[in-house]
Amino acid sequence: MNALFTKKQLLSALLVISSLAAFSQSGAVAAPPQAQPKTIGILLFNNFETLDVFGPVEVFGRLKDLYKIEFYSLEGGIISSTQNVKIVTEKLPEDEKLDIFLIPGGQGTRKEVEHEALLSKIKALSSTAVYTLTVCTGSALLAKTGQLNGKTATSNKRAYDWATSQGPQVKWVKKARWTVDGKFYTSAGISAGMDMTLGFISDRHGIDLARKIAYEIEYTWQENKEVDEFYLQDLKTK
Repeated sequence: MNALFTKKQLLSALLVISSLAAFSQSGAVAAPPQAQPKTIGILLFNNFETLDVFGPVEVFGRLKDLYKIEFYSLEGGIISSTQNVKIVTEKLPEDEKLDIFLIPGGQGTRKEVEHEALLSKIKALSSTAVYTLTVCTGSALLAKTGQLNGKTATSNKRAYDWATSQGPQVKWVKKARWTVDGKFYTSAGISAGMDMTLGFISDRHGIDLARKIAYEIEYTWQENKEVDEFYLQDLKTK
């Protein structure tokens, strides 16, 4: 009787061991997969301002495991900045929901603000994006779609009167370096896009990481979004 009981115990133990081995081999105890990088869709149009784009790209590009950068334009193809930097772009996606949609400014916004097809795409993509960021007069394009109505925003101080005229129902804040209103981030002119992007990183991942990136790129980050030293200067475009 004792011998039989011992055999049953041994058999049960072997079955347990066998089950655990199969469970392990099935991958059920494998480490969870890494989260996929979030997609940043950057809108380009001819005569965009180079630093409006590549300032934020430099910042986001330091976090390759977290963010993937894609360049888009209305029809795809090669797009040139005001400084004649040429970028190959993809056609703006039809149904894709972007994690981050970034709209730069530049001289080209004066023309594109009347481009109904582009404005329609901006409205659609900014509506579905988790976050929408604008740099410089990119806020004028977004404001023209009505997406910023009732929200705080800012723009380039040199083109402030023109930019703000595109959205009379927007709560424009002239002294701001950048603004945050829900999912919408807007920055003042050109280099302010870097300050805003570092602010975005700080909001998502903590200020220590934002400061680390600023140090790595040897950039003096204006951490206070409410202060833009250019807003009192007489720098209006002639």
